Amino acid sequence: MTRLRTERVVIIGAGLGAISAALALAPRPVLMIAPEPPGQGASSAWAQGGVAAAMDAADSPQAHAADTVAAGAGTVDAAIADLVTRAAREHIVELTGLGTPFDRDAQGGYVLSREAAHGAARVVRVKGDQAGRQIMDTLIAALARCPSVQVLPGALLTGIEAKNGRATAVVIESAAGSAPVTIEAPAILLAGGGSGGLWLHTTNPPRIRGQVIGAAARAGAVIADAEFVQFHPTAIATGEDPLPLATEALRGEGAWLVNDAGERFMTALHAQAELAPRDIVARAVFAERQAGRNPALDTRISLGASVVETFPAVAEACARAGIDPVAGTIPVAAAAHYHMGGVETDARGRSSLAGLWACGEAASTGLHGANRLASNGLLEALVFARLCAEDIMRETDAPDGASDVDIAFATGGRSPAPESVAALRRLMTDHVAVLRDASGLRRALAGIAVLEAAEPAPAFRTMTATATLVAAAALARTESRGGHCRTDHPETDPAQARRSRLTLDEALTIRAECAATETA
Repeated sequence: MTRLRTERVVIIGAGLGAISAALALAPRPVLMIAPEPPGQGASSAWAQGGVAAAMDAADSPQAHAADTVAAGAGTVDAAIADLVTRAAREHIVELTGLGTPFDRDAQGGYVLSREAAHGAARVVRVKGDQAGRQIMDTLIAALARCPSVQVLPGALLTGIEAKNGRATAVVIESAAGSAPVTIEAPAILLAGGGSGGLWLHTTNPPRIRGQVIGAAARAGAVIADAEFVQFHPTAIATGEDPLPLATEALRGEGAWLVNDAGERFMTALHAQAELAPRDIVARAVFAERQAGRNPALDTRISLGASVVETFPAVAEACARAGIDPVAGTIPVAAAAHYHMGGVETDARGRSSLAGLWACGEAASTGLHGANRLASNGLLEALVFARLCAEDIMRETDAPDGASDVDIAFATGGRSPAPESVAALRRLMTDHVAVLRDASGLRRALAGIAVLEAAEPAPAFRTMTATATLVAAAALARTESRGGHCRTDHPETDPAQARRSRLTLDEALTIRAECAATETA
């Protein structure tokens, strides 16, 4: 195994959190490692809704924080919600200054959308559904002007080394498969996305299958809220992998959810109807599809022909699938969208391992609780990217200089077999998705153990680590709350209104017990 040492801060990922942190660290030397070039293959670039921020004079960070706590179903860290929402305006103003073309009205004010579970219109957007892409383009342009950042694309994290409770190095391979390379570094920041690709139906970019969270867990980091996975209720049911997204802003503009009989099914389920919290809408959409009633989004009355111009990403996805949203409805399905769980961090972005920080979807800060409030994901990534950068600069010495890291990947190594990944995704979809029960979760854990034993590729072991943590935490939480719905425990238990915390060793103990029971 090749082993190198760098004085650069190593950042895993090339999305919103990673680039924001790299810019905030400047002129501290940084090595950014990701499978694709900056912005490509990043969930943040695919985000359609926008960034939640109290920009209207009638709104306030306190109201935003209150909505965040309410949506999180009893497990949000209120102090973190306060911290993040207070910082929101500053980040919008800064992004505007960098050139992000947020939608503005004739007076120059921000055009604000209202999304599910928000008590006010406070989602700052770009061209309807282009916020993620446009923000990323702005930050990528700034990154190109930042000489302190070395970008290493085409590399995949497969492990993290830790000694005496401190993360000391990352282990990477070529994204195309190679012998491993270990890079020792003074600080490591994980900003490499969530876990959506562990399910067959997802809105996440193809490579994002929980590898970053799994690598941290295998090194000993504590993982929080692993059971809470948000399924977006309106992925466009085109059969693509991943599924394209019909942004929540459509419902904010008045679009209805209907079944094939033309019935609005949300009005009978929640006072906010289509703008109910995502977990409620996702379960309703899932139930309609399970019953064969073909749920769909109807934009004809609310938007009419303007949907094509106002929401170009949705229009493009519909066109690819031969769907006409002006004349007809858009078929939808619930799809894995955002992992509220991840590497547990404190208010500075520190993990339980010294030398290891996390931000964005790979982290679990306590902001989202059991059910993320719409458009808080990009906001959290922006805020914690800066907090992590500031803490890294406080905790590590600035080097006199840092040369570029020169890596030549040698042949060798092993990439996961596609059939192994497909089997894992099927297992998670069958037993650890929108609806769960104890027997299915036990089968999932036993099945993950079998798949892991048969597939030695290090990248696959990071996926199975995260899958194990999700299923084990879901089995341990004997209630339904937010994105976690147990059909055998359908009620919310006030005694379980707390965050979950698991190490991989603890989750593996649960898995072993399930495997022994299932094979007995």
